[in-house]
Amino acid sequence: MQSRIPASRTGRPRDAAADAAILAATRQALVEVGWSKLTLGDVAVRAGVAKTTLYRRWAGKNELVVDAVAELFDALRLPDRGSLAADIEGVVLQFAAILARPEARSGLMAVVAEATRDEALRERIRASIVERQKRLVLAGRARAQERGELPPERDAGEAARSVDLIFDMVAGAVVHRTLVSAEPADEEWVHGFTRVLLSGLAAAPG
Repeated sequence: MQSRIPASRTGRPRDAAADAAILAATRQALVEVGWSKLTLGDVAVRAGVAKTTLYRRWAGKNELVVDAVAELFDALRLPDRGSLAADIEGVVLQFAAILARPEARSGLMAVVAEATRDEALRERIRASIVERQKRLVLAGRARAQERGELPPERDAGEAARSVDLIFDMVAGAVVHRTLVSAEPADEEWVHGFTRVLLSGLAAAPG
């Protein structure tokens, strides 16, 4: 069945506290029972809300899990550590720490697998996770340009392509390292990855 993103509704505004409780309950259920056994009914009980409250907000389990995982990534911050390399290392270590959490690991892998046959779900992942987290690339690039570490792009199209490429390289490498290879993205790995990212494959080791 194709995922459906609920249409916007008029009337009484959503209760932010209920939303937060539902997303927290979803992450708790992911840890305790896993994606396959997670149900919206169980989440509603854990969150202390009526099923109808939950169904008014999310069309199904896939959408709910995407939003619950996306909220974890919203906690990512780009620290100002004095240089582009140090800034990248700081945010990558945060990202790896989130992916090491059981609720993020099981939730993200499950919805990505489901999205291979569900275009609407892929769009939700792009909107809720990918596009929202590109803010970190934009902020990091702007800061590096202010420091003189990176040159400004020649036009808006080039700038957009640069953001996409940087995000894909960072996110792809960290997700593969932590979720596919199941290896730690520790400080040593992050330092080496950042060196290759900034200097290219011709960079001397060390």
